[in-house]
Amino acid sequence: MTTLEHYKKNISLAWPVMLGQLGHVSVGLADSIMIGKLGTEPLAAGAFANSIFNVPMVFGLGMAIGLTTPIANADGENRPDKAGNYLKHGLVINLITAFLIFLIICGVSLFSHHLGQEKEVVSLSQPYLFIITSSIFPLMLFLTFKQFAEGLSDTRFAMLASVGANLFNILLNYLLIYGHWGLPALGLAGAGYATLIARILMALAMLVYVFRARKFHSQLSRWMQLSWKRSYFKKLLNLGIPTGLQYIFEISAFAIAAIIAGAIGAEALAAHQIAISLAALSYMAASGLGSAATVRVGNQLGRRDFVNLRKAGHSCFILALVFMLFCGLVFLVGRFYFPTLYIDEPMVQQLAAQLLLVAVLFQLSDGLQVTALGALRGMSDVKIPVAMTFFAYWLVGIGGAYYLGVILNLGAVGVWYGLALGLTVAAILLFLRFEWKSKKLMHAHDPA
Repeated sequence: MTTLEHYKKNISLAWPVMLGQLGHVSVGLADSIMIGKLGTEPLAAGAFANSIFNVPMVFGLGMAIGLTTPIANADGENRPDKAGNYLKHGLVINLITAFLIFLIICGVSLFSHHLGQEKEVVSLSQPYLFIITSSIFPLMLFLTFKQFAEGLSDTRFAMLASVGANLFNILLNYLLIYGHWGLPALGLAGAGYATLIARILMALAMLVYVFRARKFHSQLSRWMQLSWKRSYFKKLLNLGIPTGLQYIFEISAFAIAAIIAGAIGAEALAAHQIAISLAALSYMAASGLGSAATVRVGNQLGRRDFVNLRKAGHSCFILALVFMLFCGLVFLVGRFYFPTLYIDEPMVQQLAAQLLLVAVLFQLSDGLQVTALGALRGMSDVKIPVAMTFFAYWLVGIGGAYYLGVILNLGAVGVWYGLALGLTVAAILLFLRFEWKSKKLMHAHDPA
């Protein structure tokens, strides 16, 4: 393949995933705005419940993403039966994962009144938490079929299903939170039911599409007759568990940074939340390029074409850097305007603008690290990268955030310099890992 063909293929795979990811972020923002109209306590209760739900949920997301690589490999090998068999095994693993996540969150909720929250907040959060926790089952079902389709280079229907379900979720929020069109006003619980219903419809749409689409007939025509194999379960667990841990390390690093910012002061925490919600938009979009890197590298690995494997990875890296450079310029130009959309307090607006300036600096690192992780996942290389992410996010990122923000008394800006340092270290380590691993593969199979 020519370099231009690599770019075209990457973009065709990545843009639907990027739009779908942005849809998820935007519906979360819409949820917060609509719940916020109920008052401070419902908003706090929703945030508290989601803080309990999100960490186990992102682990489940990582488990599901582990399905993409072996399916992309099987597609590269021209083994449709193998891809179908991985779907069958992945479905079992992901539904068991959903059940375990459900049990863990229900167990944690029993002790939620010991987590230092106001009694009214905990009371309001309990029904909502149970409802959104129940949505983990259709969510994992959707992700299973989504990753199967993405592994076979089909990313568009999942994007349509995600965006459609998210728009429907917003409509259901309007109806069930406030009680319109003759429906009861359920308040915060209404937002939970909206999420649950939207995820059920999203899962059903993806399931029907995968089993009805002609393009997947060769993979699924003998799906029920495919035999169970321990090696398939082992492969998926070896990929899924480290990927889930990578997500936990990154999400928890930013959560701990919020705690450090909160210890500095309320203004610092408010500014951190504003800036991180904006930075999340560019990160989630860039993760679409990470998904494309997984599929492209995984396909080339299956074909044993290691020259094009490196080209596929490098072209994804360059696209990520160009995209994040654009995002950085947007943050730079709009750093004084964007915070005014959130809050009227001038001190918080000014501090958030300073944090967005730091975000400009780490956009390239953030884009490169998430894309490099995807490329490494395409080579089934996840164990060393999970150690790298732990070192970069927790030791360097959190350690740097505390040292610069608290010890050196640089405040919230120091916290963000620490996060930027962690992301930069992650990007460098993961890029060098890809270079070493891909060159090793290429030289090991060099006929000369």
